[in-house]
Amino acid sequence: MKPSEQTSSAASGPLAGLRVLDLTAVVLGPLATQILGDQGADVIKVESLEGDLMRANGVSRHRGMSSIYLTINRNKRSLALDLKRPEGVQALLRLAATADVFVHNMRVPAIERLGLGYEALRRVRPDIVYCVATGYQEGGAFAGKPVFDDIVQAGCGLVDLNLRDADQPRYMPTLVADKAAGLMVAQAVTAALLHRARTGQGQYVEVPMFEAMTAFTLVEHQGGHAFEPAAAEPGYARLLNGGRRPIAVRDGHVTVLPYSPAHWQALFERTGHAALLQKYGPMDRSQLNARVRELYADLAAVVADMDCAACLALCEALDIPATRIYALDELREHPQLVSVGLFETHEHPTEGPTVQVRPPVRFGATPARIARLAPALGEHSAEVLREAGLSDEEIEVLAATGAVKQAA
Repeated sequence: MKPSEQTSSAASGPLAGLRVLDLTAVVLGPLATQILGDQGADVIKVESLEGDLMRANGVSRHRGMSSIYLTINRNKRSLALDLKRPEGVQALLRLAATADVFVHNMRVPAIERLGLGYEALRRVRPDIVYCVATGYQEGGAFAGKPVFDDIVQAGCGLVDLNLRDADQPRYMPTLVADKAAGLMVAQAVTAALLHRARTGQGQYVEVPMFEAMTAFTLVEHQGGHAFEPAAAEPGYARLLNGGRRPIAVRDGHVTVLPYSPAHWQALFERTGHAALLQKYGPMDRSQLNARVRELYADLAAVVADMDCAACLALCEALDIPATRIYALDELREHPQLVSVGLFETHEHPTEGPTVQVRPPVRFGATPARIARLAPALGEHSAEVLREAGLSDEEIEVLAATGAVKQAA
């Protein structure tokens, strides 16, 4: 789709008409607010005069506009304020009176010292939804400790899971804790907005990253610790004991997932392996899980002489889930992603042609879309402050004193 057909500032999406003040930085918070922006909210990204740290992380054509920043800060306007100055805080409070949602991921004592805690915001906007993404839940033994993705992966059991089949501890090569917790922030904000729509009441919402990821990890891995007293060790044996794995074919690897006993029977029948049918006999789900390593060893032998195309064609004929393994640099040519137009090219005013992954969630009546590309630092400072009721003279004073920064 042509960029000119995609990028305009007109509101669209289920959250159109709502304003979000975004004081988050790095990945967790900006991803959450980007989702809200994709869904139509007017997201005002409040940055320090130096800008979000993530402006420097990733691949850049120009300083301050990295690939990661471009990805998670679209559909936002940038207001650069020095919140260490009282006049900066007062300007933000005037803006907060026009906002529906306030989101930050600062430590709670730090934002309270700035005069931007929940009670301060509620005085200027009584029904505000105030959401804080903390590292550890407030009131707990670790409350206020610094937290990043690596720390959470190590603390919530993910590194332990990776250690089961590795020689040394390692992190997952993706910001899984940041991104999963960011999704939870976006969901929590929309849930609180629904409550406000029903009752007229705002509220304080906390999404603690460590607790959120512990819950995320234990969905399947609580195991025998789901009972009191513990009935067995924690962990999902089907995953921890291995078995399912990519399978080598003549020209590469495929992922094949015969999910039911009927799938395995059909696969062995079609490939002429009657001996395997006799070996396993009738199986239920429990038996299938118990013999998964053995089954996948036999599967590897069955398909070893096939090429990728033949293996995938066989699986499609039997309605068995399967795919070849795609490298990162192949995703833009994935037939499914091409057919649904997941990747869009947009002309950024300073970065030139950029590729965006469009909002993947589809709303039939209120479609989400990319309306704005990631802003330059302070690009909308004057515009946003005028909307908060500040005069041009007041904005000029803020700029002259260094409390606000405007893009050149």
